Amino acid sequence: MKLTGKEKVSYGLGAVGKDMVYMFSASYVLYYYQDILGVSAIAMGIILMAARVFDAFNDPIMGVVVAKTRTKWGKFRPWLFIGTLTNAVILYLMFAAPPKLDGNGLVAYAAVTYILWGVTYTMMDIPYWSMIPAFTEGGKEREGLSTLARSCAGVGSAIVTIITMKCVYMLGQGNERVGFKWFALVVAILFFVFILITCLNIKEKSTVDVEAPSVGQMFRSLLQNDQAMTVVVTIVLINCSIYITSNLVIYFFKYDFGGDSWYNAYTLFNTFGGAMQILAMMLFFPILRKFLGTIQVFYTSFVMAILGYAVLLILMFVNMSNLYLLFVPAFFIFSANGMLSVLTTVFLANTVDYGEWKNHRRDESVIFSMQTFVVKLASGVAALVASICLTVCNLSQNTDGAAVAAAGSSVAGLRLTMTVFPIAGLLVAVFYFRKKYILSEQKVEEIAKEIKEMKKA
Repeated sequence: MKLTGKEKVSYGLGAVGKDMVYMFSASYVLYYYQDILGVSAIAMGIILMAARVFDAFNDPIMGVVVAKTRTKWGKFRPWLFIGTLTNAVILYLMFAAPPKLDGNGLVAYAAVTYILWGVTYTMMDIPYWSMIPAFTEGGKEREGLSTLARSCAGVGSAIVTIITMKCVYMLGQGNERVGFKWFALVVAILFFVFILITCLNIKEKSTVDVEAPSVGQMFRSLLQNDQAMTVVVTIVLINCSIYITSNLVIYFFKYDFGGDSWYNAYTLFNTFGGAMQILAMMLFFPILRKFLGTIQVFYTSFVMAILGYAVLLILMFVNMSNLYLLFVPAFFIFSANGMLSVLTTVFLANTVDYGEWKNHRRDESVIFSMQTFVVKLASGVAALVASICLTVCNLSQNTDGAAVAAAGSSVAGLRLTMTVFPIAGLLVAVFYFRKKYILSEQKVEEIAKEIKEMKKA
């Protein structure tokens, strides 16, 4: 039975809310604690990275818990609801640090709330993406839903990227600390409402009643799925590259591009970039798919991203006076990121079928728990790299923008970290993927047919 329009819209709304929360945390938690509250950049980098190490154990276990869940509401929706409610509360608390805290107390508060945020985000993110193979039949329907979900996720990310600083200044009346607190509350409420709509209107249409495996069996099953591991490693490399830039771009506009109204330039840049990311998911990707296969579009996106970073690097050292020139690399980078996020989800969903064909187990939850983990791992690594950059370049709340501009080494360090590191990461990703990934569209169709025959036997 085909998906209804109501189901598609409801699932897409969940993606909007989910990625609003994720982008808000990934892009601004370092800035909030380091630049506004004065926590050491290195301390924050270690906290963010340590939380990701914790997720290495937490995320696969959550995948097992989801796989074992059996309720009249299904195995995905209960955790989707519980995870969303708790994550929304923690998100607000994370950006509402008590004014009396300082020093070690503030560091401890940041560590506890961020780790709890990661745990509760996992509780809802794994079941959300795991539902794709459970209520689609593969092929075009699955690709279409993955494209829709990723496009809506891109909308959520873009909304937060575009409006955050404007809303923070408006809600806080110039006080960033107060502004972040109230904006976090708004995002948390929207997140809960959107996922509630998802929970009420969708359910898995196919389930496979198999004995729930142990954690050890799950790890072995995942390690035996070489294609899932290939996609997982590729996602880490891509997201780490992109997140390094997203973590530092606010510092670039505040301390390098400069000006009293730097956040206006920052907002305009992100508005253009966000629009390109959405267009790439909803328009560029479908157009390219008419002429190219998914893997060919994947490689095209890599070329676009690397070209964009190369142009950005050149512009940073040639012409920093014209904001609109920065739109040229932004077009390539944001468009590529939009298409890559859609494609990696499609590829990962295909590895579920591959795993069932190879290992005779359908492990949606565990495979998609790895996606949740690696995306957060990438943000942790990127935040650590960004924090080291901020420390070396001596960028903080008390840094004078003119002094930074005058310090050639600080400017050069910020610019190189934003561009050279991502280029290197993307090059490694594309060569690794090309060498390891074998699930062409023809291969996926062959596997789907063989699985149907296995079930009939």
